[in-house]
Amino acid sequence: MTSTQSPATDTTQPDAPALVNEADGVLTIAISAAGAGNSLDDDGIAAGTQALREVARGRRDVGAVLLVGAGKNFCAGGNVRAFAAADDRPTYLRQIADNFHAFVTALYEAEIPVVAAAKGWSAGAGMSLVLHADVAIGGTSSKLRPAYRGIGLTPDGGLTWTLPRAVGAARARQIILTDRVLSADDALNWGIFSEIVADEDVEAVARANAEKIAAGPRSADSGTKHLLSVSSENSLIEQLALEGRSISERSGLPEGIEGVDAFVGKRAPEFAKTR
Repeated sequence: MTSTQSPATDTTQPDAPALVNEADGVLTIAISAAGAGNSLDDDGIAAGTQALREVARGRRDVGAVLLVGAGKNFCAGGNVRAFAAADDRPTYLRQIADNFHAFVTALYEAEIPVVAAAKGWSAGAGMSLVLHADVAIGGTSSKLRPAYRGIGLTPDGGLTWTLPRAVGAARARQIILTDRVLSADDALNWGIFSEIVADEDVEAVARANAEKIAAGPRSADSGTKHLLSVSSENSLIEQLALEGRSISERSGLPEGIEGVDAFVGKRAPEFAKTR
């Protein structure tokens, strides 16, 4: 959940907060603010939603999204003090949940790989976002926690959809209903984290992963992400049909041609030249 309702920030202007920036083919989005306990930042979410929609519409050419936190944590969840101060809590919570869900939807519809630098705590909405990452890098002291039932609320951000698919239905129920704190080792062993590194290296390693992905065959990565996203909804036969169509289509695109020709020519593919 988000904490306020201010408009998206134009991060291309001088002196604007670095909520969204683009470099080396990576779209970086700061989803939490350094203040307010590293709670989910409305400006970052709004600016990120706008940028991701531009990706989906072909107005931004990037190969990966990197989600980061602006403070010592990835994201400690929604701003509970703002919840408490709202004159009409149900209306306020619905609005900020809708804003948050618009971001998650845009993240999904952009169909490019997502990397999360999950340093420190990823609680509530922060945990939800980690579970939307294709590659999640944690630190040795990183922790995840649903955190919703502790304030008498139910999850948002797709946590009840992603967590059962990641860890299994029974374990997901136990984690959410007991508000279990997951260690970095738990997250790695249960398929939430992709890798654990030293705490001080989380963002650097996450960025290196994002840059490596962005430098590769973007059409193939987008197609792979789509195949992975829909696989749970399809039978094996349906998935095989989608895979056959996808690999055939990519073989005729510039990246596929370059990749195959480079392999035959015993050289490294130069995917950047095909864009």
